[in-house]
Amino acid sequence: MEYRNRTALITGASSGIGAEFARVLGQRGADLVLVARSRDRLDSLAQEVRSAHGVRADVVVADLSLPRASDDLVASVAALGVEVDILINNAGFGTHGALADADPARIRDEVSLNVGALTDLTTAYLPQMTRRGAGVIVNVASTAGFQPVPQMAVYAATKAYVLSLSEALWWEGKKNGVSVLALCPGPTDTEFFEIVGTDDAAVGARRTAAQVVETALRGLDRGAPSVVDGLANRISAVSSRFAPRRVVLAIAARAVGASK
Repeated sequence: MEYRNRTALITGASSGIGAEFARVLGQRGADLVLVARSRDRLDSLAQEVRSAHGVRADVVVADLSLPRASDDLVASVAALGVEVDILINNAGFGTHGALADADPARIRDEVSLNVGALTDLTTAYLPQMTRRGAGVIVNVASTAGFQPVPQMAVYAATKAYVLSLSEALWWEGKKNGVSVLALCPGPTDTEFFEIVGTDDAAVGARRTAAQVVETALRGLDRGAPSVVDGLANRISAVSSRFAPRRVVLAIAARAVGASK
């Protein structure tokens, strides 16, 4: 797939998978719009990719969990005078613990970011891509989206939504020249677990952000509706679709420490 002279909008771009997408797409010649809450990190990354690859890299600071933040982002991008050819919906976070004990405001933000902002940005840019007959949308889901996960119930549910939405949009988009991909990482060496507040959610060996992005780009090249990063994660994802639900729940609960 050709990325040169295209513009990629990347949310959650200040670290981890989002920052790696920025580096790789910049290396391939794409201009960038980097979005996250941390201006210092975004400015540093933008300067890095500009210096290394000679591409344009704009920064938009936004907290996409806030009401109407996605609308404000779309307006800010329009003010930059760029068209979004590639949308990487990477921003998101997880929570760990029984829902009965959770902070309702934190759960609301989790759903707003993982589901609401992703949907808002997809519905903002998909029509533009459809009219042009070209475009790419990568929605970052998770292996958690393949089964319910006690102690991470809301996070897993949001990622199941992302997976289902993206695969359906893959079908809708392919006849109009738009590629849509659900990217499903397993445990990855990012700040995710620091934000969650526990390592109990890390099941198995962690992959690198570079490996995850490489998996995504290979998936786009072959026109896949979804990809799971890592062989062990792929086996687990497939197995969860066929095992009895009680068994799936028991395994998932044990994996994230819910049976302790």
